[in-house]
Amino acid sequence: MKRKWEAKLKQIEERASRYERKPLFSVYRPRLCKPEEPPSIWKLFHRQTEAFNFVKSCKEYVHVFALEYKVGDGQRIYLVTTYVQLWFYYKSRIHFRRNLLHCYEVIPENAVCKLYFDLEFNKPANPEADGKRMVALLIEHVCKALQELYGVTCSAKDVFNLDSSTDEKFSRHLIFQLRDVAFKDNIHVGNFVKKILQPALHFIASGEDDSGPETTGHGFSRFSEAPVKQGISSNRMSTGEDTGASRTWSPEEPERPRSARPSSPDLSFLVVKNNTGEKRLFVDLGVYTRNRNFRLYKSSKIGKRVAFEIAEDNKFFPEESKKVSEENQYFLYSLVTNIRFSDTLRILTCDTSQHTEEQVERFNSTASVKTIEGFQCSPYPEVDHFVLSLVNKNDIKGGIRRWNYFFPEELLVYDICRYRWCENIGRAHKSNNIMILVDLKNEVWYQKCHDPVCKAENFKSDCFPLPAEVCLQFLLKEEEEFTTHDADETRNNETKAPEKPSPSKLPTGVSSDAGWDDDIDEAHFLEATEDAELAEAAEHGLLSDSSVVDEIPDELIIEALQQ
Repeated sequence: MKRKWEAKLKQIEERASRYERKPLFSVYRPRLCKPEEPPSIWKLFHRQTEAFNFVKSCKEYVHVFALEYKVGDGQRIYLVTTYVQLWFYYKSRIHFRRNLLHCYEVIPENAVCKLYFDLEFNKPANPEADGKRMVALLIEHVCKALQELYGVTCSAKDVFNLDSSTDEKFSRHLIFQLRDVAFKDNIHVGNFVKKILQPALHFIASGEDDSGPETTGHGFSRFSEAPVKQGISSNRMSTGEDTGASRTWSPEEPERPRSARPSSPDLSFLVVKNNTGEKRLFVDLGVYTRNRNFRLYKSSKIGKRVAFEIAEDNKFFPEESKKVSEENQYFLYSLVTNIRFSDTLRILTCDTSQHTEEQVERFNSTASVKTIEGFQCSPYPEVDHFVLSLVNKNDIKGGIRRWNYFFPEELLVYDICRYRWCENIGRAHKSNNIMILVDLKNEVWYQKCHDPVCKAENFKSDCFPLPAEVCLQFLLKEEEEFTTHDADETRNNETKAPEKPSPSKLPTGVSSDAGWDDDIDEAHFLEATEDAELAEAAEHGLLSDSSVVDEIPDELIIEALQQ
């Protein structure tokens, strides 16, 4: 017995000695299944802005997700992590998975994204509606629109079809998996969707009587019925051209006789009724807003048990991979902003602004960046000014044709116009323009170009550091200091009563009354003046009981003017 006790004691002493040499970490840092993986990032925020600011400060490719955590109040917390880390816990059935049952992808403002749709209708209110047939016709309509407007070829095999339907509600998500094609951001996606669905919107607005959503008699024609001016352009990065081929349709063109106009496509099958009998669109047009939350594959709404699963009529199947499981591939394909930059990626735009590509506004290094050849400035105007300074040299006034933002890499890609100097050949190209790429995570910039020879060589210039004043850390620090200063100033104004300075603290020749008056802000001064005028009016008996106290009597105003 004594020997066993001594052996046990020796074992404890050895373990204690080992812990003294290699102590446990004070903060537990979860890792993935392999010890060589970098430390994971898993951080929660109560405010969406704080989450995005944290993303900007990270060097890793992290993303923002929203989690519902309380039934009824609609509040969400925001998770910042990587795709790999999220999937590691998302696929499991342990405690972490229970906390991730109601998860949404946050589609960042200005981020390049896929074409996506949210479809739904109330089943009892539309008993004759064939949801599957309506989805198939919509996909056919969208594919024809992409072909006609952008020259993009696709079919139902390129559409990831997710189903979250119940006995009461038909619900689908469609995410288009277009090869080497994406939209500039989800605002442009919304503009495109609204444009191609104009006939259905007109049908609802017209108030025509119908017996319910039709699923037959589907036609298609050019989209010439849009009520607003819409410029539609595509950036053909894959062609080696220095400018993106574009098409622009404007209602200002000479009006053709009605008999010569192409007929509108029959989209009456997209018109459904809500539970009160009012007509509405099968497609939810409210999902194309800034920083939109879009429910993930395998997630349900809080308080509900039905999650998005692969639809029975889904025709999209990912390619086989030895490194990534099929389930993981489906998860990655369901993410709207999971798009990486490549030289062959083509960016589609659909702009409804009043400025078209033909309305070019010229800029120099001192110009105020408002609109650059019909495209709004990027989310980082300081970086825009820096890029403009790079292409305004030796009497050459270069400009920015357009910019695109790739959220996964925190990469800004600028298409440059009127400036063709290429580091690869040591001179300017004769016809093809260049690209300036700004890596915000690594705080460097480099040059690529549209020239076919340079692209064939996979040319990329040396990386050059960004100036400190355009780096994210500097901008975030400046913004934080500005916000903190404003908050402190507001707090001081709210909590501290103003004190009248003593005469000893004032400059010679300045009375204390004058110093005090200078410190009063205009709002308080105006309020005090009005109070004094009302008091004087009351003193002179000019205010009757029925008078409104917020108004100054005409007699007092006339008396003041005479004095």
